[in-house]
Amino acid sequence: MKKSMITITVVAALAFLVFAGAHTLLHGKSNVPAVGSTAPDFTLPSQDGQAIKLSALRGQWVVLYFYPKDFTSGCTVEAHNFQRDLAEYQKRNAVILGVSVQDEKSHKQFCAKEGLNFKLLADTHKEVSKSYDSILNLGIAKLSSRHTFLIDPHGIVRKVWLDVDVAKHSAEVLAALNNLQKNKIAEP
Repeated sequence: MKKSMITITVVAALAFLVFAGAHTLLHGKSNVPAVGSTAPDFTLPSQDGQAIKLSALRGQWVVLYFYPKDFTSGCTVEAHNFQRDLAEYQKRNAVILGVSVQDEKSHKQFCAKEGLNFKLLADTHKEVSKSYDSILNLGIAKLSSRHTFLIDPHGIVRKVWLDVDVAKHSAEVLAALNNLQKNKIAEP
């Protein structure tokens, strides 16, 4: 009986180490900007070629969401839901910025095909995705991980999502934004 318990414990420990190693291999060391820290600043081109600088958006809430790839099913659902709720975000003085490693041309085509009216930013050098620890390393390809950061009007990270259900995510972000604003967190 003791031998089987030891075997189960060893197998469970090995399974954990394999999972942890796979997570580290895919995502790397965790350096996600912490809640309460200043959001790393950046400038990236949008689908219309306009340079967007995060710090230039001070005075507004920013929903900064990273997504793997234009034209994929999960990314399309997530983008549609942000678009569906865009007027609600605007009422709350919030802008939505989507970031992935595709270029401006891909983002422009994605926005046109899917009817998106918010900014998608081209992180072709993967620097912003890395600075937010939102890079997915697939060996031969690196994509942005599906992470979201809610940034207040002072540039402070107020909420982080590292596990996103695309179908419910926009509603979750709106609920968090409502709660933070109701509690007068970071009024401009």
